[in-house]
Amino acid sequence: MTDQPIDPSQPGPETEPVAEAAAASGADAAPSARAHEWLSQLESMIQNVAREAAPVAREVGAKAAELAAVAAVKAGPAAQRAAAMTTEYGQRFAEKAQSVAADWRHENEAGSPSAETAGNAPDPLPELPQPPEPPAA
Repeated sequence: MTDQPIDPSQPGPETEPVAEAAAASGADAAPSARAHEWLSQLESMIQNVAREAAPVAREVGAKAAELAAVAAVKAGPAAQRAAAMTTEYGQRFAEKAQSVAADWRHENEAGSPSAETAGNAPDPLPELPQPPEPPAA
């Protein structure tokens, strides 16, 4: 679609051969002229709909942009809180993992495992604290 409206009263290059063919055929002139008239009316209706729909489409686009801006503003702080919580729990997990590894190394240094304890499973890992529920936005 172009930005410049087309004047349906002005004959375009594609309308001239239809008019010439209608005049040359004689008997088929009436149906061909009627088809040309219908096509002209249809083209005019399409142009009217496009002209009237353009402001509505712009308004819908503007509203979508506003909603995207609001979502971006609200998402920023939530993402920052999630990053802070991830850092905090990651550090806690790393500390617990280092503690468990140090305990296991200390047990291994205390003596080699005997035949009785060789088939036993290692002590389970300590449970990590559950993260708090995120605040409702």
